[in-house]
Amino acid sequence: MRADIVSIFPEYFSPLEVSLIGKARASGTLDVRLHQLRDWAHDVHKTVDDTPYGGGPGMVMKPEIWGAALDDIAGDGSPVLVVPTPSGRPFTQAMAQELAAEPWLVFACGRYEGIDSRVMVEYGRRMRVVEVSIGDYVLAGGEVAVLVMIEAIGRLLPGVLGNANSVVDDSFAPGAMENLLEGPVYTKPPVWREHAVPDVLLSGHHGKVARWRRDQALRRTVDNRPDLAARLTGLDKHDRALLDELSFRVGPEDMAH
Repeated sequence: MRADIVSIFPEYFSPLEVSLIGKARASGTLDVRLHQLRDWAHDVHKTVDDTPYGGGPGMVMKPEIWGAALDDIAGDGSPVLVVPTPSGRPFTQAMAQELAAEPWLVFACGRYEGIDSRVMVEYGRRMRVVEVSIGDYVLAGGEVAVLVMIEAIGRLLPGVLGNANSVVDDSFAPGAMENLLEGPVYTKPPVWREHAVPDVLLSGHHGKVARWRRDQALRRTVDNRPDLAARLTGLDKHDRALLDELSFRVGPEDMAH
């Protein structure tokens, strides 16, 4: 996968040189290219923003600067343009998997009050444009969001994780973990500061371990994300009994058949 990142702070992305993403870059699995947006500004101050039409506080990033940058980077190609913004679609595990299947992504990091909206309209005629939010809060710029997205997307690329099955049990993973949070995890020693690992995890009984993990995922989701738990589907009788015990209801049509 190729990922181009356009920002006025390209140095922000040094974390992409370490850990799994750094290894993916070193192996050629992930080709990250950083671009300084100001390189396409031609005035003495390398200006990339101006006052907003209609008044109001803050500054808006200029369309002609972004247009020049995206024209040069994309050329005649058709990457997916990803624009982090609080007003975008929520970034989810499903979206990470969707974007991981794309061969080429371009990330446009806005600052100030954002990028002139005509940029997204213009490039929406030439390529797929995805405006994405990583949460219901406002950041100083899109760089942090892009770091989050590249890590989530990059770990799904073939060969990046040591064990490809690791993604199957991720929170939110499509399939058995859809709309579920992953439960608690443990390693050695079996007792630490009087806290013991649950006996079932030491039993060697794969069926019981799987059931325990499912139960813990259900409990954690009800406690921490009841909005997700309300969307659970494919529940079996055991799931239902546990949700009843927790006094949490989802519709009867969500029972597994």
